[in-house]
Amino acid sequence: MADSKIERRATRQVRVANVLIGGGAPIVVQSMTDTDSADPEATARQVRELADAGSELVRITVNTAEAASKVAEIRNRLDGSGCDTPLVGDFHFNGHKLLADFPDCGQALAKYRINPGNVGRGAKHDEQFAKMIEFACRYDKPVRIGVNWGSLDQDLLARLMDENARLARPLRSDEVTREALVVSALESAARAEQLGLPADRIVLSCKVSGVQDLVAVYRTLSRRCDYPLHLGLTEAGMGTKGIVASTAAISVLLQEGIGDTIRVSLTPDPEGDRTREVVVAQEILQTMGLRSFAPMVISCPGCGRTTSTYFQALAATIQSYLRKQMPVWRERYPGVEDMHVAVMGCVVNGPGESRHSNIGISLPGSGERPVAPVYIDGEKTVTLKGDNIAEEFQALVENYVVTHYGEDGKLRRPGSGGPRRSR
Repeated sequence: MADSKIERRATRQVRVANVLIGGGAPIVVQSMTDTDSADPEATARQVRELADAGSELVRITVNTAEAASKVAEIRNRLDGSGCDTPLVGDFHFNGHKLLADFPDCGQALAKYRINPGNVGRGAKHDEQFAKMIEFACRYDKPVRIGVNWGSLDQDLLARLMDENARLARPLRSDEVTREALVVSALESAARAEQLGLPADRIVLSCKVSGVQDLVAVYRTLSRRCDYPLHLGLTEAGMGTKGIVASTAAISVLLQEGIGDTIRVSLTPDPEGDRTREVVVAQEILQTMGLRSFAPMVISCPGCGRTTSTYFQALAATIQSYLRKQMPVWRERYPGVEDMHVAVMGCVVNGPGESRHSNIGISLPGSGERPVAPVYIDGEKTVTLKGDNIAEEFQALVENYVVTHYGEDGKLRRPGSGGPRRSR
């Protein structure tokens, strides 16, 4: 699925190794490891997991000499395993020193993340910020200037608060704080350009943890610059709260054409799967019609007509199966990510929704005949029944992928490969 007709605001484009951000390029999904970067094996393994899930950039923490000394090894391990996903170095407090002491670290990273609030106070701020920009220029690396209201430059905030207090009609303190986030990003970007970093090497972000604050900040930021913008609700939280909050904030901005790369910052469950945040980010973009990453499963919520849980189990099985196949299918069957699969639970909407999908099954509801018609490209093709409906339907889905998105399918149906209808 191509990008929708939503007009994107950022006109500049930044290249991060093999990934383009902004300037009309597809919105990029990124994530971050939570391993100790001083452990190159564990970190490279998690980067690969995130990349396999669909993260197009992966950020790693570079906070100690031990971590910085292993960045090149992490890159080498990834290259050796065939993973070319760019690595972004997350620097706070001591990045200027680590880049100076470990030049192979600075060269192995594809991009640096610099937090203007954490590069030093007073005179040290400008000096240490300048050193990091110097290394970015030396190694020809792009930089994300990432402001966060949890670590906002206090000198800047105090200055703006003083200026606000002298106004005839002062703004509220939260409005001044939001303005400080924007000013910090823009002043830092301007300083980076003065130091020699080209404008097409700069990405900006202003992260907060409140939905309305994030929307307000990015609306302001997008009006005042044309740098590519990285979106994300910082410290979004766990589970459904984090998913809902991130989706609410990011979706509003994307619909307004604001944002060129996103991260969903979920707190993982204990022993949880880090890749969940990647899946959520992809699903935000896909459900909005901005990008496609994996076949979409349409399934009903169930009601009194569907007292059996069979359709729920089948929907979950098919969705899991499709995602697991994507690392292989993405290369072998171009266009398969646009496919729609319907798993419906009764006769009310089952046949109709199944006809609208590339392939769909309408399972019997309570009191209905124990048969399940399957529709392919709008036509009823077979009726399944018995104890092996799930296995037989999965085989039909796989056969559809091979015949419609493989080489034979492309020869037989020129121009095919998208869903039967835009959703």
